[in-house]
Order: sequence, then C-alpha cells, then structure tokens
Amino acid sequence: MSRIGKKPIDLPSGVTVDVSAQGLVTVKGPKGTLTQDVHPDIAVKVEENQVVLERPTESKRHKSFHGLYRSLINNAVVGVSEGYEKKIELVGVGYKASNAGQVLELNLGYSHNIFFALPEEIKVATETVKGKNPIITLNGNDKELIGQVAAKIKSLRKVEPYKGKGVRFVGEQIRRKAGKTAAKK
Repeated sequence: MSRIGKKPIDLPSGVTVDVSAQGLVTVKGPKGTLTQDVHPDIAVKVEENQVVLERPTESKRHKSFHGLYRSLINNAVVGVSEGYEKKIELVGVGYKASNAGQVLELNLGYSHNIFFALPEEIKVATETVKGKNPIITLNGNDKELIGQVAAKIKSLRKVEPYKGKGVRFVGEQIRRKAGKTAAKK
C-alpha cells in the first residue's frame, strides 16, 4: 500500500482541505463537507493544491496506514467534487421498486413489501421501464455510505445461481450453475 500513499492528491478547483491538530481532516467542496479521522502517526500536509501524506517509519503497519488514509482522503475529495453513483437492478418476475422521499418500497417476491429508510445524505431515484428490469440509482458524496446502503439492499434478495434472479449491481456478472437437467446428458 505504500506506493498508493506516496501519490499526492490533487485538489480540484472549489475544494478545500483543513487539517486539525487532533488528526481530523475536513474536506469541503461544492457537493458538501466530509470529515476523516487520521491516525496520529500519519502526517497530512496541504501544499499548493495538493494533499501529501507522510509516514514516520518504514514498518508494515505505517505503510498500510499510509495507503489507507491516502485512499480515504482521496475518496472524500472525489465525493465532494464529483459525487458517487451506484445503480442496482432488480431481476425477477414481479420485482418492483418505488420511492417516496427517503423511503424505498421494494417488492422482491416475498409475501410482503419491504420498506427501506435511506439516510438523508443519499438521494435515491427509481426507474421502471416496461420490458426491462427496475433500476434503483443511489447518489451521494460519501463512497462508504453508498456502498453500505447498496450492500444492504442487495442482501434483501441475494442472486441465486440457477436462474440469476435477485438484486444485483447493473453490469455485475453472475456465476451461473447448470441445473440437474444438464447432469442427465
């Protein structure tokens, strides 16, 4: 991870980074503000539209912290400048998705509908086109939070390997299995 940590983070226009003495890095941009706690051993410096991270020793632990915090701060910089988006697809007969504000209503083949409350930081949009699978789009500036919410939605109906039905990311490749009719031949 040390090669990642050595790369400086370029700051786009409109993004500012403040480093406090307690190791709290605050990234402000047009899409909001994010904060990241940094281990006290890792030094964070802002120099000429770049953020540079330095480690005190070459130990394995410091190298891994170096790369980790560089990636987390970079994710925050990209999040407040461009934002993140994840698209989730519902594959199955009768699977539906709709949203009312921050509440996502899912019909995933169970005997009841599932109501999923989303955090305020995430914007959700649902799209249902006749003849195509319903798509849920999650937008926000926090990469970690969007990933957690998307994983939670996916866990409501895991993709099964025989027919490929379930909740998956758009473009995700599913490893399919042959059914028992393939074994008879």
